[in-house]
Amino acid sequence: MNAMLEVAGLDLHYGAAQALKGVSLTAEPGKVTCVLGRNGVGKTTLAQAIVGLQAISGGEVTLGGKSVVRLPAHERARAGIGYVPQGREIFSQLTVRENLETGFAPLKRADRVVPSDIFDLFPVLREMLGRRGGDLSGGQQQQLAIARALVARPKLLILDEPTEGIQPSIIKAIGEAIAYLKTNAGIAILLIEQYLDFARELADTVAILDRGEVVFSGIAKDLDDHAVRRHLVV
Repeated sequence: MNAMLEVAGLDLHYGAAQALKGVSLTAEPGKVTCVLGRNGVGKTTLAQAIVGLQAISGGEVTLGGKSVVRLPAHERARAGIGYVPQGREIFSQLTVRENLETGFAPLKRADRVVPSDIFDLFPVLREMLGRRGGDLSGGQQQQLAIARALVARPKLLILDEPTEGIQPSIIKAIGEAIAYLKTNAGIAILLIEQYLDFARELADTVAILDRGEVVFSGIAKDLDDHAVRRHLVV
């Protein structure tokens, strides 16, 4: 199957410091590619480079075979990139319904409805449509952030540490939602994680980042636990 996302030789600098060094990876429809690494190794920077929130110094990013490196973030969203940032970044003063409707931005007017299967994935959101986003628990906000990205019907979904600071029951629900999307929605999923057990359950392929470079890339089931933990433990 052809890759939905291809990142090739990506370089990114903050001034004189190089944050990403020749990073390459792919994400295929119906599969989960997981980027693992400890804090500060460039995982979020990589996600932001793919979605257009950080300017790259070199390399290529293609979506469905077409380069997106010259497109601003909103055009990449329109092209089919959905992004759930680290820290969720929902609108605390807006209701759950209004937060979901912010996902309409890349869509044509006729497509601006919230798909019902989003409430099948996250039933709690249906019960809380009139509640303000800021009144939700951290785990509920994370579900809302994922749902908001899905409203835009992405071809590629990027999840930046969706388990961070979340209670175990909701981690399980998020894992089940990702597994459902992988199997039934046909979208490519790029999952950025530190939580190895969560990643192992879901990932088809893995890339491990260390100091801005990919130090392992391959099939998830071929991971060597000892080697992986060496790159994840501070």
